[in-house]
Amino acid sequence: MYLNISVKEFILLGLTNDVLKEKIVFVVFLFLYLATLSANLLTVMTIRYSPLFGSPMYFFLCYLSIADTCFSTSTAPRLIVNAISEKKIISYNECMIQIFAFHLFGSMEIFVLILMSFDRYVAICKPLRYTVIMSQHLCGTLVKLAWMGSLIHSSAHEVLAVKLPFCGPNVIDHFFCEIQPLLKLACIDTYVINLLTVFNSGAICTVSFTILIISYILILHSLSNQSAEGRKKALSTCTSHIIVVIIFFVPCIFTYARPPTVYSVDKIVAVFYSLGTPLLNPLIYTLRNTEIKNAMRKLWCRKLT
Repeated sequence: MYLNISVKEFILLGLTNDVLKEKIVFVVFLFLYLATLSANLLTVMTIRYSPLFGSPMYFFLCYLSIADTCFSTSTAPRLIVNAISEKKIISYNECMIQIFAFHLFGSMEIFVLILMSFDRYVAICKPLRYTVIMSQHLCGTLVKLAWMGSLIHSSAHEVLAVKLPFCGPNVIDHFFCEIQPLLKLACIDTYVINLLTVFNSGAICTVSFTILIISYILILHSLSNQSAEGRKKALSTCTSHIIVVIIFFVPCIFTYARPPTVYSVDKIVAVFYSLGTPLLNPLIYTLRNTEIKNAMRKLWCRKLT
């Protein structure tokens, strides 16, 4: 294993170098981050302390909100602080931790989205067997497997990042520590490491996106057997879910499933899947859901009385 002995810290360029634009970035992303935390934590508390937690759909939604909260926290605070800091420095150890956390919770979000699509497939295509198939034991096991898969994925990324030796430039043209910009700074030939990165993250994004699209195609195809009201409700739900999936996975695939090239637009694209979808998910999955809204009203009315 290579040992990094020269570079002890990195400089993050962020989204912009303009002083006025940095103030705008601070205000906008502080608001978005606080909104993301509030929406997701409210979702977690509502589901966890209501009978909805026993339903597979809401059980998975609770874990999606947990993953969203941690996923946005892995990048947003550093972006917000650096926007008003004169020195945009991140230590080597913090950089490695950020890479690990980003990929751990990012991959967890991907796996939970797959579990949610599987749940919807069973509910719509096999309604009579839904309660038998989606037992609490199976749901708990699937979530544990999702955490294990996320840990394996992020650990593989961490091993690749720790092996990189840095002996010269330490300026990262991004708003958080990510493996591709770091590869440009390494003192070795990174072609093989980049291939491993593409195989790891690129494959997860591409395969997961394919699985999700196929599952929703099967769901939409099965709607011909539903009543008019059932078709309308299922179509509305699936359409919103597909929009979230596209917004998350298209930028993800663009970033990770490509040859070893870094573009200036990468950090803008990263905003969509690292900060956009964690806020969009609770809006799509929660605020459009009557059962969640009713549970929120009952929970908070009980808290205030």
